[in-house]
This record gives sequence, structure tokens and C-alpha cells, in this order.
Amino acid sequence: MTDAAALPGQPRGTVLSGPATARTVNVLAPNPSAMTLDGTNTWIVAEPDSALAVVIDPGPLDDVHLRAVIDAVERTGRRVGLTLLTHGHPDHAEGAGRFAELTGTKVRALDAALRLGDEGLAGGDVITTGGLELRVVPTPGHTADSLSFHLPADRAVLTGDTILGRGTTMVAHPDGRLGDYLDSLRRLRSLTVDDGVHTVLPGHGPVLEDAQGAVEFYLAHRAHRLAQVETAVEAGHRTPSEVVAAVYADVDRSLWPAAELSVRAQLEYLAGHGLIQGLPGGSGPDAPRA
Repeated sequence: MTDAAALPGQPRGTVLSGPATARTVNVLAPNPSAMTLDGTNTWIVAEPDSALAVVIDPGPLDDVHLRAVIDAVERTGRRVGLTLLTHGHPDHAEGAGRFAELTGTKVRALDAALRLGDEGLAGGDVITTGGLELRVVPTPGHTADSLSFHLPADRAVLTGDTILGRGTTMVAHPDGRLGDYLDSLRRLRSLTVDDGVHTVLPGHGPVLEDAQGAVEFYLAHRAHRLAQVETAVEAGHRTPSEVVAAVYADVDRSLWPAAELSVRAQLEYLAGHGLIQGLPGGSGPDAPRA
């Protein structure tokens, strides 16, 4: 058995549901899959002496799960005061409308199409519901609308799918862009260096105790994959599917469709930086887009 302390980011055990920090509790959604790992982490965040809680990513449209989240809040003597979304993928956001209906709360998100209420979210915003201080950190790349939430009092950051508790995330091309994702990772690294963040509360998988180690691993992984993709193109692999077969040969084939999205993002990045020449097909679906 591998010691968790030796793994990237030092994942915290295998128990996902329950308290994670002084101000956060996770309720794991029952939607495990190759893409969602053990399921979606729905985070309840509240000041210890507050009557209000903030819920981040209600998860899929599953009434049993949504009511379990409400029950977890109410068992602490609180009620839900606000719902936030890290991004719009259905495993995080599909249940938000129903959850808002059950709790009578507003839903705030970067994407206006996902909001319920007048207020959105943008980088630099500070959420103060129930006395909390949650700072909104723009982290596009996995998707264009991806956000993270910095919780200074717990020296933690809630990352959605930008950083996972196990493995690495995809760049969901064409909505997600690799250049944006690398900038987002550097932004998160600055939180670990300048703001003392040491805990990652991810959208999937276990809590990570070494935030800086996790970010550094992600940056190194992306650099390694980029080099592999560049080498594959130089070796004559001409389409994203060919590059996936060459670069991701050791990855479960069920994950190849997601890998192809990341490869397309990497080809776009490499072409945009002049590191590879345009592939056959011009601006068609199998050609990198600068």
C-alpha cells in the first residue's frame, strides 16, 4: 500500500464525507464514475458560531443527495443561506435549481445562465454570508467559467475540478484552454506561497494536505504531457485521436474521450506558441486552433 504522504498533495485517507476543516463539511454525492472518481464533493461552509451556511456545488439532480445536504446543514442548527457553483458541469451544477427551490436560496455563479438571482460571481469578490470570508479566485482552464474559493480562516482553497484529490483533471476543449489553465495553476500556487494556503478541498476525491505540492505536481504533469504531445506530432501522429493513442496508451481507454479534449487543448497551445506546425485539415475539427 502506498503511503498517502508520499502521493502528490498528500491525500487525506479514504473517508470523504464529513468534516474536513474547522469550517467545512463534505457530503459525497452518489455519482461515482471514471470521470467523477468517488462522486462529487458537495461542500458546506460555515463559521462555527453562525446560523447560516454556504453550500458549494450541490451536485447532480438527485433529490436524495440534495436532501442529505440540507439535513447535514440542519443537524448543525443552521440553514442554507447561499449556493455557489465552481463551474457549470452537470455533476456539480445540475441540481442547483432544485436545491435553490428546496432551500429558498439564490445561486451565484460566473456563468449568468447558471445564476438564480441578481448577483453573479467574479474574481476578487468576497462572500460574507453568515460572517464567512470566502474569496473568489478565477481559475479558468478546465472550463471557461471555473472558479475556486479561498477560505483564509482555514488556510484552504476549494478548487472544483481545477485540482482533484486524486489524479489530474482534463482541459475541456474548446471551452477550456490550456494557457488559461496554466495561469490558474500559477495563481493557486501564489495562494500557497503568499497566503499560506495548505489544504485543497477538491470537487472530487480526498482532501489534499499539501496544496503547494499538489500545484507543483499539476504544473510538472502538464509540462510533461505537452512534451509528449509535441514528440508525438514530430513522430508523425497527425490527428488528436492518433496522439491520444500514442501518449495515453497506459491510460484506461474509457478515459480516452476526455484525454482527446485535453490533447486538442494542448495542440492548440503548441500551435499558438509556434511549437508545432499546423496539421492537415486546416481549421477543421482535427486541426489545432491557434
